[in-house]
Amino acid sequence: MTEARRQPARLASGGRIDRDRPIRFRFDGRSYEGYHGDSLASALLANGIHLVGRSFKYHRPRGIFSSGEEEPCALVETGEGDARIPNRRAPLVPLCEGLVARPQKGWPSLRFDAGRIFDFTHRLWPAGFYNKTFMWPSWGFWEGLVRRTAGLGRPLDGPDPDHYEQVNAHCDLLVIGGGPAGLAAALTAGRAGLRVMLVDQGDRFGGILNRDRIVLDSNPGQRWVDRVTDELNALPGVMVLSNTTAVGVYDHLVTTLLQTGVDTDWRECLWTVRPRRILLATGAIEQGLIFPGNDRPGVMLAGAVRHYLNRWAVQAGNRVVVATNNDSAYQTVFDLAAESIEVAAVVDTRTAIEPELEQRLASSGIEVYRGAHIVGTQGGRRIRAVRVAPSDGSRPIRLSCDLLAVSGGWAPRVHLAAHARGELRFDEHRQAFLPGRLPDGMAVA
Repeated sequence: MTEARRQPARLASGGRIDRDRPIRFRFDGRSYEGYHGDSLASALLANGIHLVGRSFKYHRPRGIFSSGEEEPCALVETGEGDARIPNRRAPLVPLCEGLVARPQKGWPSLRFDAGRIFDFTHRLWPAGFYNKTFMWPSWGFWEGLVRRTAGLGRPLDGPDPDHYEQVNAHCDLLVIGGGPAGLAAALTAGRAGLRVMLVDQGDRFGGILNRDRIVLDSNPGQRWVDRVTDELNALPGVMVLSNTTAVGVYDHLVTTLLQTGVDTDWRECLWTVRPRRILLATGAIEQGLIFPGNDRPGVMLAGAVRHYLNRWAVQAGNRVVVATNNDSAYQTVFDLAAESIEVAAVVDTRTAIEPELEQRLASSGIEVYRGAHIVGTQGGRRIRAVRVAPSDGSRPIRLSCDLLAVSGGWAPRVHLAAHARGELRFDEHRQAFLPGRLPDGMAVA
């Protein structure tokens, strides 16, 4: 069987995956194949799977929206028996041999879900309706039915067979975030002889360098990342932890970290770290756009489309419409065009864009609708078209596509700064909240 038939949406070359190490896994009862280095989300997209779940109340179709921890739709259950883990975000599940994953909603099947009737009769089920109904004969009588119909994953009811660890640690500097800023800071401190811990929730360091085609020190960004991480691992006072999420920052900068085990005999390890200093290098999260039907499978963040393309060599769509209100989405346009993937149009809410972008778009022959907005989408289990309202107020235009990449700007990850009781300030230029005054010993990069 050829790769094209096994993984129809996988590019013939590229990506940070090991094509010599195929991995077989199951999703929704069917067998698929991915590669070492894939996430569950990237492997599903590579196999042409876009419908991965249903919404918890109306059972609307749900697809993969992002490529990180901000994923709101692709929640799956992995494992079997007492080792099941519900509510896992597909982009954060590393692909491993024999992985079994399944959607959390859909009866009798994911593709044909009888619960979709709640969507068609949504006027009967307004927000909070359950607080005024099901009062007789008792709430307990209805609870099981409501829990099976709505809600998220199934809770575990048996003993947990997995093993867990707990570690206490001290360091001079804790760097949270393994992107370019975090790597550079950890390397500088490590070279100075400080005890450093560098943590990142992903399985690969690099941050935006995994997503964007950036050149650093005259080398591709990933080559720079490999060189820096090799040096960090060789420094005696530096500890590097991947698949590790900073859960919270408490008094005296005490920080808890949750590390997910990969190829280990434990599932999770809880770290309690007491650093002298903390550097937050956590980057930003791309925002979506608001319009009817923005939850349909095939609607994805523009940065996520670029991430799947450049890191995992996955083509998330064959005919793409890009909708944006900022310049960052244009890099997705150019990366798609570089791989000969059709970009049907760009819909930009702004009336003017940078001249350099204008020139590149003109040379690529890509049409741009300026001052326009997405006013709706069409499709069932996957998007088929978008409706665009032009700036002149004329009737909406229908554009056929199987992928809509959206970008509504970027919001810095300020969660840990806020959790540590740092002050936030709103930046008018960036239209986002930024860390202001921080606790002593904490800084941001």
